[in-house]
Amino acid sequence: MRILVIEDDRKVAGFLAKGLREENYAVDLLHDGRDAVYQAELNQYDVIILDIMLPVKSGFDVCRELRGRGILTPVLMLTARDALEDKITGLTGGADDYLIKPFSFQELLARARALMRRDKDYKTGSLEVGDLSLDPVSRIVTRGGRVIRLTGREYALLEYMMRNQGRILSQTDIIEHVWDRNYDGLSNIVNVYLNRLREKIDRNSECCLIKTIRGHGYTIECPE
Repeated sequence: MRILVIEDDRKVAGFLAKGLREENYAVDLLHDGRDAVYQAELNQYDVIILDIMLPVKSGFDVCRELRGRGILTPVLMLTARDALEDKITGLTGGADDYLIKPFSFQELLARARALMRRDKDYKTGSLEVGDLSLDPVSRIVTRGGRVIRLTGREYALLEYMMRNQGRILSQTDIIEHVWDRNYDGLSNIVNVYLNRLREKIDRNSECCLIKTIRGHGYTIECPE
């Protein structure tokens, strides 16, 4: 899951990026509104966290331009001002939620997750593929009742695939949603992590859920 954070206070921006990455989200950072719309058109984000008081172009202007260009990614606006007219301006300009500084990171995280669920029509319960189950709240993964322990990145990859079960995901799709734009690592990183998941999930099971579609990408599905 990939998040765009647009915040000019570098200390706040760094705090948000660190916390979100620790929750296994891929995070891109911008510090003004100038390139925000371009970035949102270039990449597919699951939520945009947008400060109102930005240099060059305000958060209000960014949000209106996003909606004007048909970009419907959920927007969570941040502001240090607790003024009703600001809330009305933000919400009527296309924002989906509004958070006043100072705020707790846990509240921001909960609001961002709620926006993602609402946008994708996600159910609040577990994700399931055959006898494989993933609980997004507790982050516990089981297969056939057996608990599977995953690293943060393995979990993020599995959650993304399970939310798109049956769909063929290209290597680019996966990198864009599980790693952020600063990723500059091994070209075969997706294969490396998929092999780790296969070892943990499909080992000793009668059927393999994770499949490679040669020349196209990867998918997770339960055989008929």
